[in-house]
Amino acid sequence: MSRISMAGAGALLLDAANGPFSDTTQQKVWTAAQTLMVHPQVIQAVPGVNNLLVTFDPVTTEPDAMERLLSETWAGTPAGAFTSRDIEIPVIYNGEDLAFVSQAAGLTEEETIALHSGGTYSVAAIGAMPGFVYLTGLDPRLALPRRDSPRLKVAQGSVCIGGGHAGIIPFDSPSGWHILGNTTLTMFDPARDEPCFFRLGDTIRFKRVS
Repeated sequence: MSRISMAGAGALLLDAANGPFSDTTQQKVWTAAQTLMVHPQVIQAVPGVNNLLVTFDPVTTEPDAMERLLSETWAGTPAGAFTSRDIEIPVIYNGEDLAFVSQAAGLTEEETIALHSGGTYSVAAIGAMPGFVYLTGLDPRLALPRRDSPRLKVAQGSVCIGGGHAGIIPFDSPSGWHILGNTTLTMFDPARDEPCFFRLGDTIRFKRVS
């Protein structure tokens, strides 16, 4: 059951799922966000992992009116209406945390690589930093808590995991995620027509390369 709550004076948060992550619910979140963005009262509709943040101007729009709009939009949004692209990401599995992740999961490094590269992932949300994607679809055996002490600098293109998600670091930045490898693809480039390499809903597969 979904729940709507205030997230500041000019924002509402719709929690779309109380239980485990659902691909069907996530697709509905993306579609509802697209629908809401055409309304002039909506400043932003930002999809999260099974949630949706909607911002508005509280001076010109009553919160109750925005809550009704969000509730009615969510109720009227069909599931499974979102189309996606299939993208393959080349990965060199030379990450500095590969051995640690393997040991923590009770696997060999080859088994860890096979699990990670054998999965089918989906771009559930884009955030934390420009171009950073939260990928669902990680094998539960690789779901490990993030590092207690984040590294101050993780290299651009680092292919990583954290909690129940996979991701790719878009540019040199601090991170507490575990690094399994690296890709040469550029995840974020402000000079491109589409700065973010991925779009919401894209289906991602990792391919091991030398």
